[in-house]
Amino acid sequence: MKIGILITVGILWLSVGHAQQMVSEKPTNFAVTKAVIYVDTKEAELVQTSAQLLQQDIERVTGRKVPLIHTLDKIRQNVIAIGTMEQSGFLNQLATAQKLSGMTDTWEAYQIRLISNPSPTISQALVINGNDRRGVAYGVFELSRQLGVSPWYWWADVPVKKQNEVYIQKNTQLQDAPQVKYRGIFLNDEAPALSGWAKEKFGGFNHKFYEKVFELILRLKGNYIWPAMWGNAFYADDSLNIKMAEKYGIVIGTSHHEPLMRAHDEWRRVGKGAWNYETNSQQLRQFWREGMKRASNEKIVSIGMRGDGDEPMSRETATALLEKIVDDQRKIISEVTGKRAEETPQLWALYKEVQDYYDKGMRVPDDVTLLLCDDNWGNLRKLPSPKAGSRKGGYGIYYHFDYVGGPRNYKWLNTNPLPRIWEQMHLAWEHQVKNIWIVNVGDLKPMEFPISFFLDYAWNPERIGPDQLQTYTQEWAAAQFGKADASEIAFLLARYAKYNARRKPELLDAKTYRLENGEWETVVTDYNDLLGKAEKLNAKLPTQYRDAFFQLVLHPIQACANLNEMYYQVALNHQAYQQKWKETNAYAERVRELYEKDSLITQRYHQLNNGKWNHFMSQTHIGYTYWQQPERQRMPQVFRLSDGEGSEKPFSQTANSRQATIPAGVKSPVFYQDEKRGVSIEADHFTHVVHSNGVTWKVLPDHGRTGSALTAFPVTGSEQSPGGNAPHVAYDIYTYADGEATIHAYFSPSLNFYGSEKGLQYALSVDDQTPQLISLNQEDKTSDRGVWNQWAANNIIIKPSKHRFDKPGKHTIKFWLVSPGVVLQKLVVDFGNIEPSYLGPEETRYETSDK
Repeated sequence: MKIGILITVGILWLSVGHAQQMVSEKPTNFAVTKAVIYVDTKEAELVQTSAQLLQQDIERVTGRKVPLIHTLDKIRQNVIAIGTMEQSGFLNQLATAQKLSGMTDTWEAYQIRLISNPSPTISQALVINGNDRRGVAYGVFELSRQLGVSPWYWWADVPVKKQNEVYIQKNTQLQDAPQVKYRGIFLNDEAPALSGWAKEKFGGFNHKFYEKVFELILRLKGNYIWPAMWGNAFYADDSLNIKMAEKYGIVIGTSHHEPLMRAHDEWRRVGKGAWNYETNSQQLRQFWREGMKRASNEKIVSIGMRGDGDEPMSRETATALLEKIVDDQRKIISEVTGKRAEETPQLWALYKEVQDYYDKGMRVPDDVTLLLCDDNWGNLRKLPSPKAGSRKGGYGIYYHFDYVGGPRNYKWLNTNPLPRIWEQMHLAWEHQVKNIWIVNVGDLKPMEFPISFFLDYAWNPERIGPDQLQTYTQEWAAAQFGKADASEIAFLLARYAKYNARRKPELLDAKTYRLENGEWETVVTDYNDLLGKAEKLNAKLPTQYRDAFFQLVLHPIQACANLNEMYYQVALNHQAYQQKWKETNAYAERVRELYEKDSLITQRYHQLNNGKWNHFMSQTHIGYTYWQQPERQRMPQVFRLSDGEGSEKPFSQTANSRQATIPAGVKSPVFYQDEKRGVSIEADHFTHVVHSNGVTWKVLPDHGRTGSALTAFPVTGSEQSPGGNAPHVAYDIYTYADGEATIHAYFSPSLNFYGSEKGLQYALSVDDQTPQLISLNQEDKTSDRGVWNQWAANNIIIKPSKHRFDKPGKHTIKFWLVSPGVVLQKLVVDFGNIEPSYLGPEETRYETSDK
């Protein structure tokens, strides 16, 4: 039950839908299979390719191949005309006859219009007009999407809905364009899964492989990629890779530590001397110059320099040296292209220690995009101040769905809930970070769902608000599996990502959740209940959806339910062995069964669709001993008793907890003190809320480890002084105890993205006491050490503060806004009796019977 209603002030959340519906199953005067596809021979290769793919998509849906033509001289039927004003003679004729208006000069814009009587011999023309070559492609793939061809038709075996005929709606007219300029993915950490698969199916990361990737990116309305780079080199490994990029109009970049279009592995292959600009600048400049000469395609050039192999440069590296490196690189760019350096798109990634150079005053020319980064765990490290002036090159974000590094690799399965992605990327959007959004997707599979969302959100962030995420998920499920089961599938997609984000699978062990208070049992029961729902739905799905459902929904639930139960049984085994209970060996045997089942689940994935996806689940995920992955999986250690050894496990009886009394007639929501749980409150279950000073509180549905979260908008607003009628939310509680207590405030692990000395702040107060000002993340050091290590691993920041409760009975806790960007998940009041747990105590909410 949602408690409280928040009114959004100053924010307009637009429809989550993609575009006007233009395809109909009901007959109209425009039957798609009765038409022809027309494209002018002068159009760019991508436009020609898009027309061919549309022809194939229509055939996938209807079983009929419509003609693809290049002249309209003898045509006496309806036409699907594809092209640009600049190159298409037919579109120009329509414009001259004032039947088609041009678009403003908007990057990658497209329009789709149904035009009656475009010529004396043609009754109707469905015109897909792009402002540029990619604009045309996006218009074509919008039509394909509405025809029923999922972008994931090949990459996830999503079946196409077969129909004898499809029609174009009367008065079809839509226009669209992206809001973020460059929107892409980074294939990284790709061994052993993606690399093994690509080698088996294509012979490696060659043009045949990239053709599949580039088509997917276009269908998802992306335009940009950092190619696979672990021992690979996009330009050097296959000379046809660059030609395939041009065929599909994909902008090529290189990762944050690969300057001037040279893959890092190329230095290992052909580099001479040390990767050190102070001692080997001549060889490095020549190396980079050759990279720029080779990369004649559309690109974004990474500049700057990190240490060899994505390592930091030496501690003694001076800002002056780095600025000289950038200056020399830009001279190379200018000399090779024959144009001013600022005419070639460039980025400088403020990744890890490079941000420190920026914070200490290093600057690059204004036309270079500053690529800001997260902490590799989905938490933005830096954002431009709302008061900062504009930059010609603007800002970008490098985000992560996958990572190799501390506190531990996470590469196996999706652990990225949409609410968290939305909240962080909304911060970026509102801070005018609009030039580049790129996300590390690891092996690509199994990140299908978050990739779709990331690129859809980048297309137009104003269309999807936090309240639309459930609708978005349901629409995505419907696009893959049909509308009948979309609601159930959406629940499964959202819930397993929420569960996985609590603790990434690679970080799980027997001690993650607490055994003594039943937390481990609850976690496992919840996951197995989710698995039961998924298996029940799988059994009733039409057969053609089973492969896609296994990949996108059932497999991650099955694999993670099994993994959690395995570690639970390890915990039970260790407890039983310590107590010398007879159940010790039964628990050990169950661990062995679940460990073996893990490999059988992987085997099922690899055998899917005649082995199409072999290797994709080859990533090890059991047996971590430090941050780096184990070379091979190893069953967790279990203990056994000798035959005849051990006693019966005693029957456990849970003692009743003492609870605070709530007077009759009190209306919920109020929260009571429980002896073992304290007072536990989910953030969105407030008693009342105060919007003031231009600030609006907003619930972020399903955001967080256990419930929904609460934050304030606008996220670029000014800091507030707590007290009086300042923005705050209040929670009424009842206690049986008095005296000093600790309030533990649970927050999403937001970082100190403005870099202020005090960090992001909030305030807490009890009753009418003076609010206490508290820093959320003043100690933020986004490295692989210290407190950040705990924040990232636990996916939470828990801040304690001491407060005085003068007497037993009713009290009011107030949470005050100070800094925007703080996301509250939970409050827990502890008088000293709370049992420890990973997720915190379950909510102690009181509901009135008249609800």
